Amino acid sequence: MENLENELLQQLSDDGVNKISEKVGVEKNTTATVLSAAIPLLLSALANNSSKTEGAESLHNALNKDHDGSILNNLEGFFSNPDAANGAGILRHTLGDKQNVITEGLSKGSGLKSNTVVQILQIAAPLVLGMIGKKQRQENLDTNKLSSLLSEQKSETQKTKPGVMGVVNTLLDANQDGSSLDDIIGMVGRLFQK
Repeated sequence: MENLENELLQQLSDDGVNKISEKVGVEKNTTATVLSAAIPLLLSALANNSSKTEGAESLHNALNKDHDGSILNNLEGFFSNPDAANGAGILRHTLGDKQNVITEGLSKGSGLKSNTVVQILQIAAPLVLGMIGKKQRQENLDTNKLSSLLSEQKSETQKTKPGVMGVVNTLLDANQDGSSLDDIIGMVGRLFQK
């Protein structure tokens, strides 16, 4: 089974990570580290959303309509104007009310300002959907197969990156009550120290 995170990072390569770093104004290694947490986080959130029939249908339709993978064929164009891909809207649909706690957790863990983390997430989100959309098109995935693909990706990442997935699952399940947020931020901080 292909690992969508690895495929996307290979497609981005150093040049893509450099372009994202330049766009958000942070050092390349920090950007790469945030991406290595953000991509599985987004994939897991999409897996959670598509585990319900309505969510899988919504994602399937969005991929067919707007995210067929063509974004990956013109990364230069995307990096010149990433806002055109509506990363903010994708994050609202994907993360919902968890967006603030996720942003804060990644911000505290990476030492970056929240608005910088949001920028990285907004750039990563259309790329993640593009990668999934490309798979959907290439393999002619229906809603059930799409949901299965994302579930398998989440399971694979849990095996290969248990520390990342522990943080991801905690962030996605956080109830934002304040007391758990400190624990979550501590977990994210440890993730970035590795």
